[in-house]
Amino acid sequence: MDYCFQWCLSLNASDFPHAAYAALCARVPQSTPFNHLGWLQAAECALEPGQQLHMLLAWEDSDLRLCLPLVSARERHLGLRWTVLHHLGYPLSDRIALLCQLDDDGWSQARAAIHRRLPHALLQLNELVAAGEQVALLDHWASASSTHERRLSCRVPLHAISAADHQEPSGSLRYKLRRARKRTAACGAVVRRLAPDGASAGALLAAIASVEQASWKGEEGVGIFSGGRRQQWMCQAFTALAEAGLVRVVLLEHEGRCISYRLGLLERGRLYDYNLAYLPEYSELVSGRLLLDEWIRWGLEEGWQYIDASRVSRNGSGHQLLERMSGEVEQLRWSFYSWRPSGLALGLAYRCWRWLKTRRQAGQARRAQPGPSNEEPLCPAE
Repeated sequence: MDYCFQWCLSLNASDFPHAAYAALCARVPQSTPFNHLGWLQAAECALEPGQQLHMLLAWEDSDLRLCLPLVSARERHLGLRWTVLHHLGYPLSDRIALLCQLDDDGWSQARAAIHRRLPHALLQLNELVAAGEQVALLDHWASASSTHERRLSCRVPLHAISAADHQEPSGSLRYKLRRARKRTAACGAVVRRLAPDGASAGALLAAIASVEQASWKGEEGVGIFSGGRRQQWMCQAFTALAEAGLVRVVLLEHEGRCISYRLGLLERGRLYDYNLAYLPEYSELVSGRLLLDEWIRWGLEEGWQYIDASRVSRNGSGHQLLERMSGEVEQLRWSFYSWRPSGLALGLAYRCWRWLKTRRQAGQARRAQPGPSNEEPLCPAE
């Protein structure tokens, strides 16, 4: 099949095909809110010095069949700096889809175009769903790399909303929810649901950002609103997503002041539970569990299908959705090392490091039984 390839340097350019991009997102079943144009435009505005955006587009007649926005930057690995490519939105996009509807030959042409335009040592794609079509495309790319790695980054818990959710949960969870409601009522706090639009999003984001900044996330600088660039990204992105009707918030208010919140994105009947925070002086309310239950009640009323933890892994996590999970979503990180001297060197160094780590773990196994590995072995090209 004949495709026409072109490069674009900005999502905000006047000639960027906004309508065709939206149509491509609609055709790819795995597309998420983090593929939404508003989210990626905000990510572009928040790029740091030294990072450059290059988008590869592929057309079949008037239909857009590929949009791959790649950010090129120099990153430190193994003590040296290498040219590395990431999908635009890394590291704050919780789950993305590869927006590609090319056949194998077209995908090979796209890969060759990337190597000509963007010489690199490593191309890394994070938080891709382990779905059949997506995996097949990337397996094809892996076979053409000098070294590749497919690593399970997380198993995300989710809850399928059903008629059973009209009843209170059983066991200790029922007791915990009743206690949270009793404490909330005793202090006079109330739960609110919000679906902001573009006009109201700014004030709401300012309120929840102040809560996060006062929480442990703000103190440790790990929150989504931590730092000027992240705050700019989040405010611009969530305003654009609110204009598209995708933002949902449940919050706990005390005397008109937000003291706790959960921020989510709703698309195709799936609520992505993206972020939460609470003021430390109200920690005894255990509001997170109460607000998660409010997500489920809201979903029952409006016909949502899933509450999704977005990226938080079920392994080593205290996410309250683990108490109500009915399934999981596997998300993968793919690493592709090029055939350039830098790619060969970095791939070989990484394989040696993995080999040494495996040997060390084998030695530790004599003293303790190792847990199951979440990683697939590195696969050098034959």
